[in-house]
Parts: sequence; C-alpha cells; structure tokens
Amino acid sequence: MAVCQLAKMIQESPTLRLNEQARILRAQGEPVIHLGIGEPKNKTPISAILSAAARLNAGDIKYTPTDGMPSLKKAIIQYTEQNYNRLAGLENIIVSTGAKQSLYNILFTIVSPQEEVLLLAPYWVSYPEMIKMVSGVPVVVAPEDGSFHPNMRDIEKAASSRTRAIILNSPNNPSGVLYSEDFIAEIVKYCEKKGIYLICDDIYQKLIFDDKIAVPAYNYTTEDIESSHLIVVNGVSKMYGMTGFRIGWVVGPRELVKVMQAQMTSNPPVVSQAAAEGALLGDQSVVESLRLTIQNNRDVMMNELIGLNGVQVTKPDGTFYCLPDFRSFQMTSTELSNFLLEKALVCTVPGSAFGMEGYLRLSYAGSVKDIKDGIERLKWVLDPESSDDIYIGNRKLTRDWL
Repeated sequence: MAVCQLAKMIQESPTLRLNEQARILRAQGEPVIHLGIGEPKNKTPISAILSAAARLNAGDIKYTPTDGMPSLKKAIIQYTEQNYNRLAGLENIIVSTGAKQSLYNILFTIVSPQEEVLLLAPYWVSYPEMIKMVSGVPVVVAPEDGSFHPNMRDIEKAASSRTRAIILNSPNNPSGVLYSEDFIAEIVKYCEKKGIYLICDDIYQKLIFDDKIAVPAYNYTTEDIESSHLIVVNGVSKMYGMTGFRIGWVVGPRELVKVMQAQMTSNPPVVSQAAAEGALLGDQSVVESLRLTIQNNRDVMMNELIGLNGVQVTKPDGTFYCLPDFRSFQMTSTELSNFLLEKALVCTVPGSAFGMEGYLRLSYAGSVKDIKDGIERLKWVLDPESSDDIYIGNRKLTRDWL
C-alpha cells in the first residue's frame, strides 16, 4: 500500500505501540504491569454519568453545533472565569474530540509550511509529529543546564524570524515538573512582544501536589482573550480521569476558533459532551480526591525508586509521571524499555520519544501494588544487589544476565 511522503515522515506513537504490546501480552495471560499509561483507576464522576444517561434516556442523540453544545460551552466559560480570571464568549471556545485534536487543529490553523514551533524538552510525544503533519518545523529547546525546567536564554537563542508558536505544558508530561511563576511571566511577555503564539497545554492543571499551584499564563498579560497571543487547551481526560470520553476544548481569539471549525471537524459525540458538562458542573471534590490519590502514588513511586541503584529521579510537582535517568545502564531508552518488557513484563515508555534519550517515563497513575511490584521487577532486572530470583505471576524466574 502506497502512502504519501508526509505520512512516511510521521513516527508511530511509542505510548500507543507499547499499550498495544501490553494488551496483547495480557490477552495471552501474561501478568504485565503497565507503568507507561497515563490513565488513573478512578470511576467516572457520578455527575458525568447522570448527565450522559439523561441524554441517552431522552434519545436525543443528534448533531450539535460544530463548535460544541452551547450548554457545555457555557460550563467551559464558567470554568475559564473561575480558573483563569478571564471572561470568554461563546465564540472564543471550541469543543473537540479530546485535547489532542484541539492541539492539532490549533497547529493546522496557525502554522504555515516551514514555519517553526518551539518545543520545550522534555515534551509530549505527539507535539513534533503534529507539527510535521501541518508541514511545520519542530524546534527542540533543551535546557543547557540539564534540568527539566526551561529558561528564556535558551528559548531566545532557538527562536528565529520563522518562529510561529511555542507550546507550553506545565505541569509537564513527561517530567512532572511545574514551571516557575517567573518563567511563565517571562515567556508570556516575550511572546506578546514578538507576536508569537503561546499554546498552553493545561491538561494537567488540576493535578498538582504539595500545595503548589499552576499559575495561568493569563495572569501575566493585560490583553483580553480576543487580543492576546495566548491559546489555552484543556479537557476532562486527566482532571476527572475521563480518558475514554475524549472531550477537550480550546479557548482563544474568535477568528482562530472560527477557522478551527470550518472544515476540520464535526461535532464531538453528544453523549461525551453531556458527560463533560456534568463533570464541570458537578461536585468538584472528585478532582481533589483524584489529586490526593495520585499524589500518594507519586510518593510511593519516589520511595521505591530510591532503592534502585544507578537511577536518578526528579520529584514530580504534578501529572501522572516521572522521568528517571537510566543512562548509567548503557542502553538506549528504546533498548531498555524493550528489555524490561521482555524480561520483567513491565511496560515503560522510552525517554527518546520525549526528547530525553537514556530516560524512561514511568506512570504512577495505576495502583500502589502495581507501582511497588513494577519497581521490584525493575530492580530484579537491573540491580546486581537485588535477589537473583523473583516470582512473576506463578513462575519463579532466575536472573542470568548480571
């Protein structure tokens, strides 16, 4: 089968590939532990279920406006006012089938062929490929100090006359690092001065630990939504754990929103929109409950990793992930990830996909038992000081490669 040249350039998502490998192994009865996926174990909020059920019971499952149900958009307006201190109009919002589609639609709308988009490493795996899909050029900005926190010196050095946008994801997937208020203020000022769009991927905005707060970029501009160069992406997948409903949204200037709905999408599923509306308008204690659960899981993961010789890790401020440094094991991150899946049936994501070769992304979104058992298996595979024997499922395995 022949595919176009652009399609040949697009790399497969390693997270989706590993998810599929893990699914196949589990279907074969293998006791796989998945430390790769960003999906919590919580139940869908009851307010979301009841709202979706009401739509189903009414049998009113038809087209909605392309940019989303007005009632859902009003709920997003309320959320935006409460969390960003900005009053959006209906014309400033478009609902999409997940935040991922929102990001692609933004890039398609604002990026012309060969224009550049700056990516702050480490970055989410899909950013560079989506930029390529709209014929743009991803430009990776890696901090020279080796940290996970970007700085303006590196950004200004990487920017050019062809820079169209910067994608800002804080707290960050995959590192879990929350960017400082000073940095957010600097990058907003820089983008407004240069006329560069700042795309704020705020999907983990509510999943922050240790009493820290994700200060919105809107705090550092005097412009309103219509005049600003800020574009905000959010959704229900992470803060409510509603990954399967696939509802995200964009808040931005109305001309941008107008183009995004022109030919790129029809309305997202009505039942999913109703569920998202129910979640946004329902009891918000479910968000805090999920946050506390994930923070506890983070603490468990950090305690377990302390005992893994040869690994360094930065403590996450938020999200479902950490990005430990495995470079001491003298393997590429892909080789190491495949090795761990083969020997220990533990699924991880190679750091190379995030612009961080030699690192692995580990998720603590699952159960405490999976975290503990998963890291125990990693120790068995990698640490010469651990026991040579381990039980994985009902099988006793003996290590013979160290």
